[in-house]
Amino acid sequence: MRLARPALRPTLRARLTAVYAAAFVVAGAVLIAVLYVVLAAAIDRQPVDSVGLAVGAVEASDIGMYSTLDPSLTADLVAGQSFPLSPSASTVDPAATLSTGSGTLADLRKVVETNNQEARDATLRSVLTWSILALLGIGVLAVGFGWVMSSRVLAPLHRITATARRVADDNLHERIAHNGPDDELKDLADTFDQMLERLDRAFDGQRRFVSNASHELRTPLTITRTVLEVALDDPGTHQDARHLGTTLLAVNARQERLIEGLLTLAAVDQAPLVPEPVDLAEVAAQAVATAGVPARDAGVDLHLDAEPTPTQGDAVLLERLVQNLVDNAVRYNEPGGRVAVATRPGPDGSVEVAVSNTGPVVPTYEVEALFEPFRRLARDGAVADRRGGYVRGGVGLGLSIVRSVAAAHGGQVTAEPRDGGGLTVVARLPAARATLSPA
Repeated sequence: MRLARPALRPTLRARLTAVYAAAFVVAGAVLIAVLYVVLAAAIDRQPVDSVGLAVGAVEASDIGMYSTLDPSLTADLVAGQSFPLSPSASTVDPAATLSTGSGTLADLRKVVETNNQEARDATLRSVLTWSILALLGIGVLAVGFGWVMSSRVLAPLHRITATARRVADDNLHERIAHNGPDDELKDLADTFDQMLERLDRAFDGQRRFVSNASHELRTPLTITRTVLEVALDDPGTHQDARHLGTTLLAVNARQERLIEGLLTLAAVDQAPLVPEPVDLAEVAAQAVATAGVPARDAGVDLHLDAEPTPTQGDAVLLERLVQNLVDNAVRYNEPGGRVAVATRPGPDGSVEVAVSNTGPVVPTYEVEALFEPFRRLARDGAVADRRGGYVRGGVGLGLSIVRSVAAAHGGQVTAEPRDGGGLTVVARLPAARATLSPA
């Protein structure tokens, strides 16, 4: 059964995508910060902007630094004499004054440095702004890239999960057989395959043992039953011997039912199913008819409410499922009790067969234990009824077989205690797939 994921729990693919995108954004942010610092330092190491030459003059503290200046003016400029800033002047006159005022070389330097600082700040702001915008845009692409990459990385893990889910449905013969590179995921797949191989061998050996032992035990039980029936049919058999033979025949019949149940369990777990169309309504009607004589002898009223419930599966096993439910309902009942059998459509495209019976009170905590092998509701003993071939007192395999057959068909079985005593057992199976008729 697949467990539902909490609504707020992110998937591994989403978490990997977030990690990829976050790592890319962080690396990009670090790169932008480093470039910003390096660019700012490079701009700060530049000399005073030569644009000042186009609007006047610049500080010439180093003779020959600017070859366009007249060397005779250098000393006066350095001394802080005033000078014109007219770009049309052919020579620089330190004694001239501006029409809008005059200034010293220090004033000009401050103007040029202020302009340089403003240009520096504007450049750095522009570089930082466009870098951040580019990082955001590429970050969105990184999310998509991370989503695609995480999908490719997790694809082998999804195959492993799908195989494990199929194996959980008792399909131990399947293997992952991962053919990817020799990495951690291949190691995981190979380890999982080895575990499945060991489990498959163990369970297969167990099923073969049960099947072989059941077959070996069936032969002597058949011989014993034949000898007892021949002895009981002999008119000369003493009354005490006849009573003992009747008791032994009942015990033998109970053992035969036990062996038959073990064989059925082995067949369900081992043999592959051959699905065919089956209507549970017809199966339920047949089961009710078969249990009619034992039910009358036990004083139990049988009631059938059958709706068409088509499904697909092994007809013999599905008949055994319904028959076990009806037999248990009759067997573990009380004189004057009632058994109701119903087939109906179920939720989510399924079909159901429900069997409800009166009888002894069943504690809620004991319900699940009834599906375990060799667990019975009560020890009634074995009372032979040779007329109907029906033996009261089960062997504890009825509901185990029901659950195994339902699981083999992709279904499930639930049971709930009834108010006043008895059980309601519901077997839910997948409905038959609709087929399109040719036009």
